[in-house]
Amino acid sequence: MRKVTRQVAFEHSWDKERSRKVADLFNGMASDWTADHDVPGRYAALDDALDRGLVDGTTTEKSELTVVELGSGTGLGTRALCQRFSRVAAMDLALGMLQEAPADLGLRVQTDAAALPLPTGSVDVLVLVNMLLFPDEAARVLAPTGQLVWVNTVGEQTPIHLSATDVARALPGDWHGVASRAGRGTWTVVSRS
Repeated sequence: MRKVTRQVAFEHSWDKERSRKVADLFNGMASDWTADHDVPGRYAALDDALDRGLVDGTTTEKSELTVVELGSGTGLGTRALCQRFSRVAAMDLALGMLQEAPADLGLRVQTDAAALPLPTGSVDVLVLVNMLLFPDEAARVLAPTGQLVWVNTVGEQTPIHLSATDVARALPGDWHGVASRAGRGTWTVVSRS
């Protein structure tokens, strides 16, 4: 997955065959995903990114920002997003993952992140937890003041991993942000310069 992660981010190497293989891989893991991955502290980096990295969304009341989580899987990270934001869409390539997610965790959409069914500039916060980065599509759907939240739950050991520098470098145009560690994970929040 490391090789695929870099190829998708920097070489824009994604086609129907690769999409099908990745969907099949994650559909095959869907039934056991929550039991295998819902461990204490797994989402410490996501919580920290939302607390310290976002410009908005850290108040005690739910934020009105439009938040889209790509690669939402069975909704483990979606829980934290739904507690903080009133408009959350959870999207994943693998229908099996979405079917395992609790129905009350925001809108769930099966889609390929290489071609999102979203209008240009419609997303305030785009969240990717252990997810492939499709730089052009992420930049397209983010609002001019939007922020991309990139989280690797087990830091450099995450199979789908990019450093904060690589995330900013992969996105088209000039981006700036903040990055940190929390628990075992790493995070970065970037926006257009």
